[in-house]
Order: sequence, then structure tokens, then C-alpha cells
Amino acid sequence: MPKDSSDRNIDNVRHSLAHLLAAAVLKRFPKAKLGIGPTIENGFYYDFEVPRGFAPEDIKEFEKTIKQLIKSGLPFKGKKITPAEGRKLFKDQPFKLELIKDFVKEKKQLTAYSTGDVFVDLCKGGHAKNTKEINPDAFKLVSTAGAYWKGDEKNPQLQRIYGVAFNTKKEFDHYLWQQEEARKRDHRKLGQELDLFTFSDLVGPGLALFTPKGTTLRDLLDDFVWSLRKKYGYQKVDIPHITKKELYETSGHWSKFKNELFRIGTREGHEFALKPMNCPHHIQIFARKRWSFRDLPQRYASTTKIYRDEQAGELLGLVRVRSITQDDAHVFCNMDQVETEVKNIWEIISEFYGAFGLPLKLRLSLRDPKQPDKYLGDAQVWKGAEASLRIVADRKVGKNKYHIALGEAAFYGPKLDFMAIDSLGREWQVATIQLDLNMPKRFNLTFTKDDGKQGQIFIIHAAIMGSIERFLAVLIEHYAGAFPVWLSPVQVQVIAVGNRFQSYAEKVADGLKAAGVRVELTEANETLGKRIREGETQKIPYLLIVGEKEKKTATVAVRKRGKGNIGVTKLSSFVKSLQTEITKRK
Repeated sequence: MPKDSSDRNIDNVRHSLAHLLAAAVLKRFPKAKLGIGPTIENGFYYDFEVPRGFAPEDIKEFEKTIKQLIKSGLPFKGKKITPAEGRKLFKDQPFKLELIKDFVKEKKQLTAYSTGDVFVDLCKGGHAKNTKEINPDAFKLVSTAGAYWKGDEKNPQLQRIYGVAFNTKKEFDHYLWQQEEARKRDHRKLGQELDLFTFSDLVGPGLALFTPKGTTLRDLLDDFVWSLRKKYGYQKVDIPHITKKELYETSGHWSKFKNELFRIGTREGHEFALKPMNCPHHIQIFARKRWSFRDLPQRYASTTKIYRDEQAGELLGLVRVRSITQDDAHVFCNMDQVETEVKNIWEIISEFYGAFGLPLKLRLSLRDPKQPDKYLGDAQVWKGAEASLRIVADRKVGKNKYHIALGEAAFYGPKLDFMAIDSLGREWQVATIQLDLNMPKRFNLTFTKDDGKQGQIFIIHAAIMGSIERFLAVLIEHYAGAFPVWLSPVQVQVIAVGNRFQSYAEKVADGLKAAGVRVELTEANETLGKRIREGETQKIPYLLIVGEKEKKTATVAVRKRGKGNIGVTKLSSFVKSLQTEITKRK
């Protein structure tokens, strides 16, 4: 969907603040060299070359100067300039001169924007008409970082200042609250505290190691996805983790991604690669025999790891890793079956994310027609594939009620990307449905039609979680580590008041285990209060406290996460209630 007026307005405000930041830096560092200052999600940044690193007092001074400039009511005015005028205007700014040279080479029109008489920048706009349109109480400079000029490590390293900005103080305050909550919920912090996963310097960065509790979480999620897929006729397959490079040469992945692969040389001089995706392997399973129209669709699913040689600086907890577990599936069908299969996958996605209370937004990712070299296949094939997905999207959510993202398609076909909105209102890209008309042709995948002629196979790529690692990061932060009881690695912890009642606590724990409950039994070697606090810190849904009274009456005292004591009940009654809660995935 195109940006509405409010989106454009805040974008202009953020862009204007980037210019005011540059003016403030030049006031304090008159010889600073200016890089670029674009808008980004929630704010803006600007890159500078200065004689020393920015200190906290510098940032405070910049904010003070920006607020003074806002109150001054300075107009923003743009005008077209010639390359000669640009070189004269920015004669002391080498990075701007380099940009002018690039723009001339690309035959782009040069424009300069002035902020009153205090600052001028090489810029295409847009901006606020006047600094008084900017709310001085709704922006903040939040951080600094190093950044190579043009993102190339061979170029000079500049200092980047990030800022956030909103139209109203209410929006600004909400953003600050959201950021503080996000820090508390950081999956890297909670993952360690809840003993879900770890990283090892000896294993290597980006290679997560999952503990028994973390593995329980992964298995529960994967089992849930499989239970949904099974209803729609999917079959499990299994594939190796490596392949000859010829497989990816045929699929087209080698020419696109060979520099991002972990490559293996054999003793006999052959070159293999750790698989960065699963589709070519699934294709080889399909290609093992001839298929009739009566045999279609064929639906293959496997949860397996893929590997990508991500740069160390890009790795981030479970969100960006080198070892990625995909719940991957591929449907091999004819054109008439595409719409039904896409709808069925959509149903799986809706039910899965509904169980976590994660609303979904849709993005239709299409190719950028201005950059055809980025994609495989001819334009007509792409138009047909894009039209098919657009029809399904229109019927499911309505025309113009989803975002169209030009240039975000996979290199082999368009896709439907689903964005989950977590409890803090943040968007995460999760599931995806991709339509592929190119690889079937590359691998010559066909079927025998009812008239005896050969028909072209279509492939639908579908991942429900996408990456289990990344989805786990989303869930940890969405729930702040307090998973619903069906998903909790430990559902119940049994705590004896003292050593005299430990045998009864063991009996209670054994009864829970027999009922299929994931239970943990504490030893009575610490005070009762400390053991209760530890159970609550571990965010275990239920703590069962047993002592003299409970032993005599064959009952348990129940503490529920977030509610405290909720009463004493028979163990059988508690188990029945717990099993209902688990079954319904409350």
C-alpha cells in the first residue's frame, strides 16, 4: 500500500531532523565532514567524520542546539543545482563531492536543500516546510555507531548518530516504553536465564546450542506444525546436509549465493556445499519417477538445518544465525491446483499463529521490474505467478488491504510474506508462501496430463515458522519468557515444605509424569521461600506446594504464575484441569 499523508509527514519531519543534526554537529565541530543522513524506521541517522569520538555531553549539546533551531522557525527550501554549483557549494566536503560525481555519472538531477541560512545539504527532499512543524518534545538522539562510507570497509570509517522522532509526545513516549520493555524481554538475556540455549566460542558464533528445555520448546513447535500439515496430506521426507555444487548450479543458487555458502573440498577433489536451502533436494525426490495428473499434488515436508556464511558483525542472538532450522515444505502441483494449495497453507499459518495470539499482516513481495537481472525467468512467467498470488490475497484479505513490496520477491518467484505483531506491537516477518515457476523448468519437472501430453509442474515453497531459531526469539520476547502451559518446558514444579514431606512430593511428581505432564521436583535443601522464588523466576506455570495438610488429605496447594495461591485441590482434579488447558492450547 502507498504511504498516506501521515506517513509522508513524519518521514519529512525525520528527514528535516537529520539536517538539523548535521547543523548542530557543524556548530560544535566546524571542520566535520558530512556523509549521508537518511530516514529509517522510527527515525533517522547522519554519518560524520570528526577528529574525535562523540561523547555523551556532545549528544546532549546536539539535542539542545536542535531544539533551539526548531524554535527559530527556519524554512526548508530546495532548488535544482548544476554539478558546477554543487562542487562550489560543497568544496570543503569530500563525501558530498564524491556523491556529486556519482550522480553525474548516473545522470541524476542534483538538488540542494537549505535550512534557513544556517545549513545547506545535497538532498532530494522531502522536508517539513518550517522547523516549527517539528515537535521538540517528540525526538531524541539515542545512540552512536561506527559506519564505513558507502558500507565498504575499504572506505573511511565514519561516526553515525541515530535519532528517533514522532509527530506527538504520546507516540514518542510509547516508543520509549516499548524499547524499555524490549530490553527486559531480550531473548538473549531470557534465553540464558531460563536455560534454553547457549553459544560456545569453541563451536563458533552464530551456531546456537539448545539445552534440554530449549529442545523441548523446539520439538513442541515442530510437532504442532506437523500436526497441521498432516491434515492436508503432507508427507515427511529426509535429506542430507551437503550436496555437490552441480545441484545448485542447475537450480541457479550457485551463481547467486556461492560466496555465502560453506564450501567443502573432498579428498578426491570434488566440491560440495553445506545446503543453504532445501528446495533442490526436495526436487530431486520428486524427480525420481514419472508422475500422472492423478498423482498430484505431491507435498513434501522436512524440518532440517540449513547453513549460511553470515558475516560475524551481522549475527544477533537467535534472530540471525549461521545454522538455521527450517520447517520447510514444497508442493508439486499443476496450475489448476495452485490456488487451493496456497489457501490450505494459509489456513495452516492462520491456525498456528492464532494459537500464540499473534495477529498477522500480509505483504505481497514482487520483483522489481527495473532490475530484471536480479531474478530468474522471463517477464511473462513472472506476471502470471504474481497474478496468481494477488488473486488469493485479494480473496483472503481484500483488495488494497495488504502491503505490496516491489523488489522483495525471491530470485525465483513472488511470495506472500506474513508479518506477526507481538505483544509490544512490533512486526516480525515469519511465515512465507512462495510460488516458483523457474526451478521446475530448470530441472525439467513435468507430469502426464489426462490427454497424454506433458504438463509443467509448479512448485509452492512454504515455511510456517520460517526459522525455528528466529521464531523462538519472537516467542520468548512476545511472552517475556512466560510461555503458555502447553508450551512451557517445565509445566509444574513440585515443592515439599520440608524433608519430612519429600516422599509425598515424589509421589505427586510421579503421578504428574504418568499423566504426561512435564514436571520438576525440587529438593528440600533450601528455604521454602527461596524455592518458590526460584520457581517463579523460571516462569513455571504452576507450583504445587505439599506439606502436612496436603499429605494427610492427598491434595496439593496450587500457586499459579501471575496469580499466586489459588487454593488446595485433589491431584486428580488439578491434572484434569491442566490437561484441558494443554489440549486447548490456552
